[in-house]
Amino acid sequence: MAPKIFIDGEHGTTGLQIVSRLQDRSDIELMSMPPEQRRDPEVRTKFLREADVAILCLPDDAAREAVTLAADAGTRFIDASTAHRTHPDWAFGFAELSEGQAARIAAAQFVSNPGCYSTGAIALIAPLVAAGLLPVDYPVTINAVSGYTGGGKQMIAQMEDASRDDAITAAYFAYALTLAHKHVPEIMRHSGITRRPVFTPAVGRFAQGMLVNVPLHLDLTDTLSVGEIHATLDAHYGGSEIVEVVSLAKDAPPRLDPEELAGTDRMKLYVCGSEGSAQVNLVASLDNLGKGASGAAVQNLDLMFGG
Repeated sequence: MAPKIFIDGEHGTTGLQIVSRLQDRSDIELMSMPPEQRRDPEVRTKFLREADVAILCLPDDAAREAVTLAADAGTRFIDASTAHRTHPDWAFGFAELSEGQAARIAAAQFVSNPGCYSTGAIALIAPLVAAGLLPVDYPVTINAVSGYTGGGKQMIAQMEDASRDDAITAAYFAYALTLAHKHVPEIMRHSGITRRPVFTPAVGRFAQGMLVNVPLHLDLTDTLSVGEIHATLDAHYGGSEIVEVVSLAKDAPPRLDPEELAGTDRMKLYVCGSEGSAQVNLVASLDNLGKGASGAAVQNLDLMFGG
């Protein structure tokens, strides 16, 4: 019998993307509440409790509520919100994080989907910390730009409808200027760093795609070099069909395009710099709605059912 999948919040940006990835699959049964019953709490509870896996595309408080409504029924959860990303009882849904992480996801009742920026930052930082190359108290800075779909339906409308009173007309804008972005705690926890990073995210006038930059001064520690960083990342992700490591130390292109992987569920990690120099720029390229959200949720779902 095909496992039942319920997407709670299927009409949001992430939910719609997950539906598009699952709707034609014959190995699962995709559950959907009738439109006229979507605001009925009893119907929602019934769907949550009858699902084999509930994928939560909800605000944090609503995600926490969903878990309380159905965890005792044995429902397994993939939570795309921020609510459980640092919770010790939840498996972090980045299968490439470390050896054994995919197995932890496969066995878990509770899986937290990573944030989009977090996916890129953790992918770059965690292997270097684990290998002892990057000190846990290194003063990390993270600069990133995302497609505007990461801001949800309201930002999509602001970007695409110039007639709105709150329309956004800028080609690019920075935000989270208080340095208190919600992704910072999960970046610290799952990358292994102990000093709070300076994280400066931005949004560009393109729908999907993302670049996450982690520049490093190699002369702040005697354990880092461009070659060692590339070798460590390459060894960590070697054989992955999703994450590719590219060294640009010898032949860097004139630019990196944040839309390079738009529409895919893959990620590329670039090691940019010149061998022998005192600096390196590590760059993760991914689709903020692909490996950064919906694509990761489907990858975790497949792991939970042995795919």
